[in-house]
Amino acid sequence: MKSPLWSLSSLIGMSAMASPVMALPTSLPPAPSSAQPDAMRMDLALHATRLAERTWVIEGAVDDFHPRNGCNIINTAFIATGAGVVVINTGPSEAYGRQQRDLIEQTTREPVVQVVNLNQHPDHFLGNQAWTTVGVQALPGSRQAMQQEGESLTDNLQRLCGDWQRGTQATPATASVPMGLHSLGQHRLEWLRLDGHTPDDLVLIDHTTGVAFVGGLVFKDRVPTTPHASPARWLHSLERLEAWHRAGYFRWVVPSHGPVHQGLSGLAQTRDWLQWTERHMRDSAEAGKDLSEMLNEPLPERFAGWAAQPAEWHRTLVQWYPLFEVRALKVRTDGALLPTLHR
Repeated sequence: MKSPLWSLSSLIGMSAMASPVMALPTSLPPAPSSAQPDAMRMDLALHATRLAERTWVIEGAVDDFHPRNGCNIINTAFIATGAGVVVINTGPSEAYGRQQRDLIEQTTREPVVQVVNLNQHPDHFLGNQAWTTVGVQALPGSRQAMQQEGESLTDNLQRLCGDWQRGTQATPATASVPMGLHSLGQHRLEWLRLDGHTPDDLVLIDHTTGVAFVGGLVFKDRVPTTPHASPARWLHSLERLEAWHRAGYFRWVVPSHGPVHQGLSGLAQTRDWLQWTERHMRDSAEAGKDLSEMLNEPLPERFAGWAAQPAEWHRTLVQWYPLFEVRALKVRTDGALLPTLHR
């Protein structure tokens, strides 16, 4: 199977030069400061910000799941292609999906023709209930995980978010995404499979506007989540994203979590975190530190101000650190190194 980078090079070819990326703004206008979730009215106060021509982002809070933010911490998006709307992610609840659908109808008169979940995590697909008449697509591995884990993920968010999850039922995607480069209306959209944040990470690059929707592979100003992560694979995927950016395939990055931004700053933050995390846990385990000591240690200053601290870091420690302790013990007992984490 050809790699995504080879696919980009072969499919785009000279047409990329013949169809240059349209001019984009240099900064994303902020959402209205008064737009706050209203629990009494079950109003998430969703706001569509125009990022590029016919392209809008609905930004979530840069935070952890909490009733104060309606458990809305994800960036979703939609593209009015001229031949119908493509919706990217459906949010964490039935209420989100329904209000997202209403907002799209208020923003464009085009019908929705494609709804896609970029990965298996609950805030990417628990709004699918609102889109059953259209149908929702995802990668095969994500669809399988939604089917296997959807009920438990729904229960977990119910505990975290309370009434915001009222009426939400796990509704997995039912179809696979048509991969590769496709023209839809006035847009040239390319769907690419990477992995590392989850076993199946879907990326959309809009070659018409130079916007990349990278899902959970890139976090910006927020601690990355790791329940299904393979750090080595994740770092490899970041290398590929960086190569595509340097080749000029996109300028804007829409992560699932954190501010929309231009360039490689979010990618660099995510890479730095993954590399530091593995190095720090390895060195600490070899020094004989136990998990309780690790949980009480402060983070380096460059990470300390990121959202979802310390809860997200503690979740990663509880998940990963015992593996490093076992590896360190194995080294001390017989000198044989265990395989690198998740490789």
